[in-house]
Amino acid sequence: MMTKTTSKIKTIIVFIVTIFVGYVLFIIPDVFFGVTKINGGKIGISLLLIALFQFFSIVALLYVSLKILKKDFRDIGLQFVNIKKDILLGLIFGTIWTILQFVLIIPNTGGANRADINGMLDMYDGSLIGTLSFISLGVIGGGITEELFNRGYFINILKDVFKNPKTGLRIATILSIIIFSLGHMPTNGLDWFDILVPAIIYTLLFLSTKRLTASIISHGVYNISAILLTYCLYYQ
Repeated sequence: MMTKTTSKIKTIIVFIVTIFVGYVLFIIPDVFFGVTKINGGKIGISLLLIALFQFFSIVALLYVSLKILKKDFRDIGLQFVNIKKDILLGLIFGTIWTILQFVLIIPNTGGANRADINGMLDMYDGSLIGTLSFISLGVIGGGITEELFNRGYFINILKDVFKNPKTGLRIATILSIIIFSLGHMPTNGLDWFDILVPAIIYTLLFLSTKRLTASIISHGVYNISAILLTYCLYYQ
């Protein structure tokens, strides 16, 4: 019993430290380019550098954290089985959310005047390299890194500290959705809706498949679509 209790305490400590350090690592490149304005700030090639920093630093952090907990990336859902099914699920749900956003929600809630659309427009420089860099941020920094950190690690590690597995899964899932949403800094009801819905979609894909592939694909598909559609529809 003593070993089990110590193991849970150790897991909680490692989990809290990992989540805190992880969010710091996500923020560092944003602040760096936002403050220094190197390469023009958060625009163009800087977006690729932000994506790469987030990916490599978070993956390294998770590797160390999982090593301490005697786990590996397979334990947080990074498994490549039933890959075709997962890709199809990701494509379907990523496309559905894209259609809902750009056909119904965004045009009827301000379009180019929305704060999030304005924020995206500020990150385009009109060049091919800049657009590809923005896409890399959406796929590498968002689709892959955020899913590894916010879905795979957060839920699968936190649920293990609870005595009842079902209770642990429910609490870890709810906290994952809330903290992921807070990380996108919503300021009003519409912002909350826009981030909670995809967060729930990605989480349900992860929980139903017990793998990260479908949620990564869905997240990546939406991010790519949003970047390209915003550019085509609103960038001048």
